[in-house]
Amino acid sequence: MKKVLLTFFSLTMVLVLAACGNNNAANNAANSAATTAPTEAAAAEPTTEPAAEPVTLVVGASPVPHAEILKAIAPLLEAQGIKLEIKEFTDYILPNTQLAEKGLDANFFQHKPYLDDQNAKNGTDLVSVTAVHVEPFGAYSKKIKSIDELAEGAKVAIPNDATNGGRALILLAKNGLITLKDDTNITSTKADITDNPKKLEIIELDAAMLPRQLDEVDIALINTNYALEAGLVPTKDALFIEGGDSPYANLLVARPDNKDSDAIQKLAAALTSPEAKAFIEEKYQGSIIPAF
Repeated sequence: MKKVLLTFFSLTMVLVLAACGNNNAANNAANSAATTAPTEAAAAEPTTEPAAEPVTLVVGASPVPHAEILKAIAPLLEAQGIKLEIKEFTDYILPNTQLAEKGLDANFFQHKPYLDDQNAKNGTDLVSVTAVHVEPFGAYSKKIKSIDELAEGAKVAIPNDATNGGRALILLAKNGLITLKDDTNITSTKADITDNPKKLEIIELDAAMLPRQLDEVDIALINTNYALEAGLVPTKDALFIEGGDSPYANLLVARPDNKDSDAIQKLAAALTSPEAKAFIEEKYQGSIIPAF
């Protein structure tokens, strides 16, 4: 009887241990699955690339019309991840100086004859990226309504920089007020005048000052950007003005090291886009002419 009981007890213990072993194995498997599942799920989640930082372009420009045009096309660049920072200048020297010194990425205010002259004088190698618009140069007066009223010895103010001064003299020559040795030479100076029948007193002044001198002189030959800033409308207020075939297109200018960069090329494309053309034509009504 004792042997039977011992045998029964032994079998019972074996079954109990087996059941415990199976439960532990099941629990371990469940715990392993619970631990592995989130890891696998996490591994399966797609990784998101961080958004690219926007590129900032710092561009120097005259307030009118250059900065206005840049502001108009800024949304086109923003959509391409380019932020436009516009730095306004009221003179013609600093924009090139700062561009050469890498304080600017580009500038927008000058025509090619002026750019070439400044490169030669300053030993720089700034380059044109694209032509954007033409600003027909004009003659303005508060004292007369026609050049026929211009008296002998009248005071005529022109820009004092080499290329715009020459441009003003050429315009005077083409309107019969003076004669030059060569009325196509952009670098003409007062010394190149061969005939001055009205004995005009030609006064050279900083281009930005010319609108403010209209009370002091009989005629001032003024760059269109400064005329617009002064509230003048070239197509209405100028006594005479360059034709639409003027070769003095205003340029987007950069350095050799960045002129072909993606950001500069996208800026050039925006400045010569249909949107830019529509803005120029609508806002300036012929005072500014698209060059593209």
